[in-house]
Amino acid sequence: MLTLPNLLTLSRIVTVPLLAALLWWPTWRFGYGVAFGVYCLMGITDYFDGYLARAQGAVSKLGMFLDPIADKIMIAAVILVLTAQGILTGPYVGDMHVIAGLIILIREIAVSGLREFLGGIQVSVPVSRLAKWKTTFQMICLGALILGQAMPGWTADVGVIVVNVPHTVGLTTLWAAAALTLVTGWDYLRVGLKHMD
Repeated sequence: MLTLPNLLTLSRIVTVPLLAALLWWPTWRFGYGVAFGVYCLMGITDYFDGYLARAQGAVSKLGMFLDPIADKIMIAAVILVLTAQGILTGPYVGDMHVIAGLIILIREIAVSGLREFLGGIQVSVPVSRLAKWKTTFQMICLGALILGQAMPGWTADVGVIVVNVPHTVGLTTLWAAAALTLVTGWDYLRVGLKHMD
C-alpha cells in the first residue's frame, strides 16, 4: 500500500501544519519565502504522485482516496490562514476577496459530500478538464499570494495606485478559480441530482 506515489501524497498532508506555521506571521518575509518554496514542492509532489502511479501501474484505492483529500487540506489551510492574517485584501474592494475564498471552500466541501453520496451508490464522477483548470488557478493564486508577502517590494504603478505584482496576480486568479469553482460545482451537482430520488 505504501508505494512511492502514496508516500508523496502523504508527504503533502503531513507538511500542511509546517506550511500553515510559516504563513502565520504576515510580516515575516523570510518565512513567506520558505513557505513559497514548501508550497511549490507540495505542488510538484501533487503532479508526480499521479504521474508515477499511472506510469508504474501502481494506482491504488488508497491513493485515489488520499490524493483529493491532500489537495483540499492544503488549499483550505492556505486560504484560511491567509484570510486570518488579512492577506485576502486588495485595492478597491478591500476584504471582499474573502468571498472568492469562501466560494472555493464551500464548493470543495459540497463536492466531497456529493462524491461520498455517489460512491455509496457506486456512481463515479470523473474529473473534468474544467475542474483541472480550476485546480491550476487555485494553485497559482495561492502561490502568488504567498510570494507577494515574501516580496513586498515587487510593485507596479497601476493608474493612481501602486500594487504588489504577485499579490495582484494572486487576487485576480483567485476570482478566476472561484468562477470555475461555481461552474464545475454546478456540473457535479447536475450529475448528482440525476441519482437522487
